[in-house]
Amino acid sequence: MAGSGVYVCADHLFKVLVIGDVLVGKSSVVLRYVRKTFKENYKSTIGVDFALKTIQWDARTVVRLQLWDIAGQEQTRNMSRVFYKGARGALVVFDVTKLATLESAAQWKQDLDSKVSRDSGEPIPTLLLANKCDLMEQSERDRMAPSLDEFCKDNGFTGWFETSAKGGVNIEEAMTFLIQEMMKTMSGENQDERSKGGVDLGGRADQSIVARCCC
Repeated sequence: MAGSGVYVCADHLFKVLVIGDVLVGKSSVVLRYVRKTFKENYKSTIGVDFALKTIQWDARTVVRLQLWDIAGQEQTRNMSRVFYKGARGALVVFDVTKLATLESAAQWKQDLDSKVSRDSGEPIPTLLLANKCDLMEQSERDRMAPSLDEFCKDNGFTGWFETSAKGGVNIEEAMTFLIQEMMKTMSGENQDERSKGGVDLGGRADQSIVARCCC
């Protein structure tokens, strides 16, 4: 009510897919982000696991994330259309010590784009996570960076981050960036509503988390 001093809060629910080959660390990434911990011996996911995280995005905006940790086995990929339905963003994870998992990341992205999209028909925001970076020397990571820039550009990723679920490297930053991108897509899709007096869904305009550019 105008003049009452009561503010209407926006509450957004985003379904986020976490996909990639077996043993690249998908479950560990989710565990680190949601519970801020790491398990050395983590059993491979069978089917799909779910995790929830609620974030106070700003003074008037709450973001609720449904993280769908999808198993990397071939039989699971055959059911991916069911799992992908309604997703607003995605993480494709690969293991920097196993380049075959990077090649697979391109296939995961193609499968994703063929089965889910924004209301506009454009791909949903998707980040590539170069996981287990703690197992690679900095000089090797630096040499890999240009090829990952090109890989992301060629395959339509929104951006990429070096991550370590074990060390907690860039997990929070990657997720914050992904939320920003999902908020932007919501803002764009609701442009007509905003012009009619709807709520601005743009999120935190002052955020400056930056992924490696893929454009």
